[in-house]
Amino acid sequence: MSDKRKKVILDLVEADFYVPMKEKELAVMLQVSKEDRSELNRILNELLAEGKLSVTKKGKFVKAKHSDKELIGTYISHPKGFGFVEIDGKEEDLYIPENYTNGAFHKDTVKVALLSAHGGKRQEAQVLEILARGMKHIVGTYDKSNKNYGFVVPDNTKLGDDIFVPAERSKGAVSGHKVVCEITDYGKNNRKPEGKIIEIIGHTNDPGVDIMSIVKGYELPVEFSEKIMKQVEHVPSEVSEADMAGRRDLRDIQMVTIDGEDAKDLDDAVSLTKDGAFYQLGVHIADVTNYVQENSALDWEAKDRGTSVYLVDRVIPMLPHKLSNGICSLNAGENRLALSCLMTIDQKGEVVSHELVESVIKVDRRMSYTSVKKILEDHDDAEIKEYETLVPMFERMRELAAILREKRKKRGSIDFDFPETKIILDQEGHSIDIMPYDRNVATKIIEDFMLIANETVAEHFYWLELPFVYRTHDTPDPEKIAKLSTFIRNFGYLLKSQQEEIHPKELQKLLANAEDTPEEALISRLTLRSMKQAKYTIDCTGHFGLACQYYCHFTSPIRRYPDLQIHRIIKEQLRGKLSEKRIEHYNAILPEVTKHSSDMERRADEAERETDKLKKVEYMEERIGSIYEGVISSITSWGIYVELPNTIEGMIHVSMLPGDYFYYDEESYEMVGQATDIRYKLGQKLTIKVNGVDRLSRTIDFLLPEEWELEE
Repeated sequence: MSDKRKKVILDLVEADFYVPMKEKELAVMLQVSKEDRSELNRILNELLAEGKLSVTKKGKFVKAKHSDKELIGTYISHPKGFGFVEIDGKEEDLYIPENYTNGAFHKDTVKVALLSAHGGKRQEAQVLEILARGMKHIVGTYDKSNKNYGFVVPDNTKLGDDIFVPAERSKGAVSGHKVVCEITDYGKNNRKPEGKIIEIIGHTNDPGVDIMSIVKGYELPVEFSEKIMKQVEHVPSEVSEADMAGRRDLRDIQMVTIDGEDAKDLDDAVSLTKDGAFYQLGVHIADVTNYVQENSALDWEAKDRGTSVYLVDRVIPMLPHKLSNGICSLNAGENRLALSCLMTIDQKGEVVSHELVESVIKVDRRMSYTSVKKILEDHDDAEIKEYETLVPMFERMRELAAILREKRKKRGSIDFDFPETKIILDQEGHSIDIMPYDRNVATKIIEDFMLIANETVAEHFYWLELPFVYRTHDTPDPEKIAKLSTFIRNFGYLLKSQQEEIHPKELQKLLANAEDTPEEALISRLTLRSMKQAKYTIDCTGHFGLACQYYCHFTSPIRRYPDLQIHRIIKEQLRGKLSEKRIEHYNAILPEVTKHSSDMERRADEAERETDKLKKVEYMEERIGSIYEGVISSITSWGIYVELPNTIEGMIHVSMLPGDYFYYDEESYEMVGQATDIRYKLGQKLTIKVNGVDRLSRTIDFLLPEEWELEE
C-alpha cells in the first residue's frame, strides 16, 4: 500500500498541471481519509528524506530538483534536534530543520539537497543520505540507572541524546565514571543511540581525568605504537660524521636559541652579524627529515597527528621525545643538523640576498625570553654579566627586529598584540591562578626573525614553480567587516573599504588607534574574529593578515607536519633530486597533506581552547559570589558577555538584566531596555558578580550586583 501511494504522490507532483500543495490539500486531492492521514504524513516524510520531494517555506510540497542542488558536507548537530551542514568552500553553513535530518549524527558526512529558496536568513537543506559516520566513540559520564542498563551523558553538548548502554556492555563502570563509549546503533525515529563502554578513563573527581576526557573526546593520539618506538630506538643520540659530511659547517658562528623557560623541543636557533650597513641574519631550523624518512611508520604517524598539541597541563607531541627533545632539539653545545636560511638584510628591512643550505651547527647558549628581556629592557647587571659575550648580538637583534617590524607595518601587516592566557595549576591539576601572558622584546625578536625566514623561503620556492606547501590567509568576508565597522563605531573608530574589500592596512590603523586604550584588547579580539582562518594550501594566494604575497611554515618541523614536509622538498631541490617523477609525486600527495594538516591544526586549537575554558570554569567555581570589574566583550540576543582583566569571560543572561525588559538591537549591536532605553554597548565597563558555573558546557554566569551589595 505504501509503495503504491508513494508512486501516486510522485506521479501527481511530476504532472504538468500540479501546483505546490500543502499536506492537507494533497489529502483532499488524493481522497485520503482522516484515518489514513498519519500514513500520508509518514509517506511524505519518507519521500523528503529520500530526496524525492522538497518542501517550501510555506509548507507546500514540490518535486526535488537535485541536478544542481545536491551537496556533500559535514553534519553538525544541535541538542534541540536541528543541525547544520558545513560545505567545503561555502562561507555559510546550511540549516537542517529537525524533520529533515534523516537520522544524521554529529560529524557525519552527508549528502544534502537544498530546500526551496525563501526569504529567510539562512539557506535550508535536507539530508538525503549518510555517506560516512563521523563519530564512532563518545566520551561522557556514565550514569547507572539500574542493574540492567545505564546511560552515557556525552561531554559534547552538541549531542542531544544520552547513549543507552546495557549492563553487560558497561565494562563494570559505576555512576560518575568518565568513559569512552563505542556507538553500536545510532538510533532513529526517536529511538536513543546505543553503545558499549570500551574504556574507563577514571572518576570525574580524580586528578587529570577532566583533561584526559577532552583528549579522548577529540581523539588525540597520546601514546606511540610499539612499532614506532622500536624505530625510534635506532635513532642515534649524537650526530655522526657521516651525517655531517657535505654540509655547510656553521659551528663557529655565534648563535643562540631563545625560548620559554619550560620549552624542551628547541627547533630554531638564530645568529646575527653586521657587515657595514647590512645585517647577516641566520635562521637555523632542526633538520628533522634526516631522522624521519618519508613513508616510514614514524612519518605516517607524524602526518596523521599533523601537529603537537599544547594543553594546559601537558604536551601531546607530534614526534616521540627521543627525537623532539633529543637529537632534533638544538641543545646548546651539541652538534646538530639543520636547514639554514642565511639572509642579507639592508637598513630598510629588504632581504637583498639569501641562501638555503643544509648545515651543521652548534648553539652557544640556550636563552630564555625572560633572560633576554632582562638584558635588553630591564638592563639587569647580573644578567648582562652572565651573557656579556652575547649582549652585542642581542642589541643587534633588537635593532634588526625593529626594522623588520616597521617594514611590515608600512605594508599593512596586522599585529594582534593582546595577551594570551597563562593558567597556573597546582600538583593535582587544579587552577590556582589565571593571568594575561604578555609578549616582550625577546618574543617579538624571535617572531620577527621567523616571519622573515618563512616569507623568504616561500618566495624562493614560488619562483622556482615547484610543488610546495604555503600558509595562506584569505581576505575577510565583507559582511563580517561591515559588522566590525558597526561594532567599532561605539568607540568612535571608522573603517574605510573599497568595492567590498578591505586592505589590511585599514585594520592595522584601527589597532594602532586603539593602542594603549582600555578597549585595545577588545578591539583586537573583535578584529581577529572578523577574519578568516589561515590554512595550508598548495596555491600561493597570499596572507592577508601579514599583508604579504608569499608565506609558508618553515620554522617548526618538530611540532608541525607542513614544516617537515617542505623541508623534504627543500632538501631534494638543493640536492638536485627533484626529478619529473618526484614533482608528480608531490603534486599527487600535497593536496591531501595540506587539507589534513589544516584539519588537525583546527582540532588541536579546539582542544586547547576547551581545556583552557575548563580550567577557567574550575577557577571561577571557587569564586562564586565574588565581584569583579570587566568590559562587555560581546552582545547577542541571549545575553551580554563580559571579559575580566585576567581574560576570563562570562555571560549575563538577558533575562537577568535588572530594571527592564531588554532586547538586542542588531543594527547598533546594543542591548536596549524597552521602557527605560538603558543601553549596554561593547567595551562598556561593568561591575559583575559571579553567579555560577557549568562544568559540562564550560560556561560562567555573571550577574549585575544590586547597589546595596556594592556598598557593603
